[in-house]
Amino acid sequence: MAHQINTSEARVYVGTYGKYNAGSLFGKWLNLSNYSDKDEFYTACRELHKNERDPEFMFQDFENIPEDLISESWISDKIFDVLEALDNMKESQQEPFMVWCNNCSHSFADKDIYDLIRGFEADYIGEFKDEEDYAYDYVEQCYNLPEFALNYFDYERFARDLFMDGYWFEDGYVFHNS
Repeated sequence: MAHQINTSEARVYVGTYGKYNAGSLFGKWLNLSNYSDKDEFYTACRELHKNERDPEFMFQDFENIPEDLISESWISDKIFDVLEALDNMKESQQEPFMVWCNNCSHSFADKDIYDLIRGFEADYIGEFKDEEDYAYDYVEQCYNLPEFALNYFDYERFARDLFMDGYWFEDGYVFHNS
């Protein structure tokens, strides 16, 4: 799915504006997992472009990094904290977390990653085939209906009502509206 980020493979292609303006795309892919923090990363960038007196770094491409943490000329101070926190999440929760962040317009650059994770954990219900599949689970978990009543229960309508207000569904995941 489109939301998966493999934090262990987060990397940036680092060139410089000076080289680019001179017609060169010279640079190198740097794997962020090789650096403990932003200072160490920038030290590697300066070493890569040590032939320039005062290189102005250009992040020409990147992979496995949330888009609000990097741009062509900027990298967030929070990037290593966010990547570490994502790496420490259960793998099964990383994708729904990204769905939740994208759907709710949560910015990694503006918010504390651990506050985001707590919010996600409060809102995330689980993975389901569709809204009706969740309605079946909900009825089974919350109501002790006799078997004969279950045969007459309208799960489709119940799902519609659930998702009109209290819940939302995207990419196979169900969340509480918060």
